[in-house]
Amino acid sequence: MPHFYGVPFQQLMMAGGIAGALVVGLYILKLKRRPVPVPFSRIWERILRDKEATSLFSQLKRLLSLLLQLALLALLLLALGDPRAAVNLQEGRNVVVLIDTSASMQAVDVSPSRLEKGKQRIKEVLRGLGSSDRMLIAQMDSTVTPLSTMTSDVPELEAALAAVRASDTGADFAKGLRFATDTLRGLPSPEIVVVSDGALATPADSLGPVDLGDTKLSFVKVGESSRNAAITGFSVRRYPLDKSRYEAMLEVTNTGSEPIDLFIELQDADQLDAKGKALVTDVRRVTLKAGERLPEFLPNLAGSAHRLRAEIKLAPEGEPVRDDNGDIVDQHDDLPTDDVAYALMPERRKAKIQVVTSGNIYLEAALLLDEYLDVTNVAPSKYPHEGSFDVTIFDSVAPPLKPGSGHILYLNPTGKNVPFTIEKELVDDDPEYKLGFDEIEASHPILRHTQLADVNIGRASVLKGGQKEDKVLAASFRGPILITGRRAGYKFVALGLDVERSNLPLLISWPLFLLNTINDFVEEDTGYISSFATGTVWRVPAPQNLASATLIEPDGNERTVPIADGRAVFLGQRAGFYTLKATDEEAPYQTEFAANLADPFESTIAPRAELTIGNKDAGEVSGFSVGVRREIWAYLLLAVAAISAVEWLTYHRRITV
Repeated sequence: MPHFYGVPFQQLMMAGGIAGALVVGLYILKLKRRPVPVPFSRIWERILRDKEATSLFSQLKRLLSLLLQLALLALLLLALGDPRAAVNLQEGRNVVVLIDTSASMQAVDVSPSRLEKGKQRIKEVLRGLGSSDRMLIAQMDSTVTPLSTMTSDVPELEAALAAVRASDTGADFAKGLRFATDTLRGLPSPEIVVVSDGALATPADSLGPVDLGDTKLSFVKVGESSRNAAITGFSVRRYPLDKSRYEAMLEVTNTGSEPIDLFIELQDADQLDAKGKALVTDVRRVTLKAGERLPEFLPNLAGSAHRLRAEIKLAPEGEPVRDDNGDIVDQHDDLPTDDVAYALMPERRKAKIQVVTSGNIYLEAALLLDEYLDVTNVAPSKYPHEGSFDVTIFDSVAPPLKPGSGHILYLNPTGKNVPFTIEKELVDDDPEYKLGFDEIEASHPILRHTQLADVNIGRASVLKGGQKEDKVLAASFRGPILITGRRAGYKFVALGLDVERSNLPLLISWPLFLLNTINDFVEEDTGYISSFATGTVWRVPAPQNLASATLIEPDGNERTVPIADGRAVFLGQRAGFYTLKATDEEAPYQTEFAANLADPFESTIAPRAELTIGNKDAGEVSGFSVGVRREIWAYLLLAVAAISAVEWLTYHRRITV
């Protein structure tokens, strides 16, 4: 007994009875003959004799035509019912296809790419999908995205397959397998088909290794080559004393099995050359051994670039390849995606500095060295000045902190309105020991390029932080003198000495210390969001009063992202430059940041021949050979077309009329 998956059988019987009665009624009606005058009566005598001889045959012809029409009607009704044999229903498979869309699938060692090659293989599988088979297509990168329902509708599955797109992230294999097993739980003949180059992490997560149970595992392997070099690190910073110059650090890794020669280019993405490409500001050539990771430091670079782009290219072995215009054609390895990295330097804006002092010529002179400081001097009795500031410097005073003061630098702090403890006073009264800095955290950014060991101190105070996060940057053998910490969203640095009673103002370390401190305060707000890693949830700082903002992606697409607790939340999957903006009538907001792949594991593109999950080895995809599908309704429609052709032929041959 066939099962009807279309119109129910009872409705088909009702519709068939009504339609069949109408067809029979039309054939029962007699044709009304039209009188036609003729000139000779003997012709009619012969016609009447022929009619009497063939009356039985005429009735048979009309009966045959009626049966053909009824057969056509019955076949059409059955096709609407979509009948399927019970044996086919029992043998149907339920398949989840997990297509790896991580960055390594963009490799072009097979034409046109690994991802497109895998999609072509799945398209062949769809052609062999049985009438009772059902399939779901999902793409797998840092998350899992189902692109179809569990269906046997081939056009829907083909549309889902066409929607598969690669991302600049790694693949969460465990998450993909858990999605597939949850989808197939309780369904007959479950099967998981993984389309990948095999460059996948161990299928385990916080819940432990993924157990496939009785689910069949199949593997569609794509990829041939392992030749690839990648930019696995890229950062830039401006010099504190000259913001028109900067330094960059790159890390380039050869993930292949053979040595590779590369050109490393640093580009100003804000300026384009005559060909519309980013302007090259620095080029150097390097050779990497197999598996070598090379950090490359580029100091003392000049330019006003805000957006920087790093790119690696293959160095030609002989004469470079040129196009029709004679220009050199860039050569890349098998995965061009990780040959590019992006970085964003902080805007060269003027930092607003509030100096609360009764007068200190050494302090005022040092702050004049940086043209990007907007300094406002305030007498202690006039604090706070109107407006908001990035940094406030308290010189030998410590009034209660007011809103809008920004980060705080305490010089020779006094009193109790400080976020730390001022302990005993130190005096240089020992003829055998000069009071100075004996322990120095020289690697800290605030002390970069300084030589505090040369400082002689006449009088100082021992400072002690009150929280675990507070840090001692410099100390004498009698106690800490320079400390740093954080309180309620702002940073502070405290120097427990009177600079006028030391030789510090006479040394280059004095302005360096001041400018390094201000640079550390101001650049934190932009530097720490300058580059995000793709495949993670980004929390970009944004105004607290906003509920959402517009995110402009590297390809120009715009989307609305929510803002919670002063952070715009977004799952980033593309490398490049992003813009976050919000239209506020009182204070419009806009910021930029960059995102990079920078994942050595994902850049290791050597394909794997086998895939094993637990104790289960993946086999090749089978049972989807291209052939005639087993839908009965398709054969019924073919029968309708055949009978219609027969009737048309017999009608014109005057057999059934």
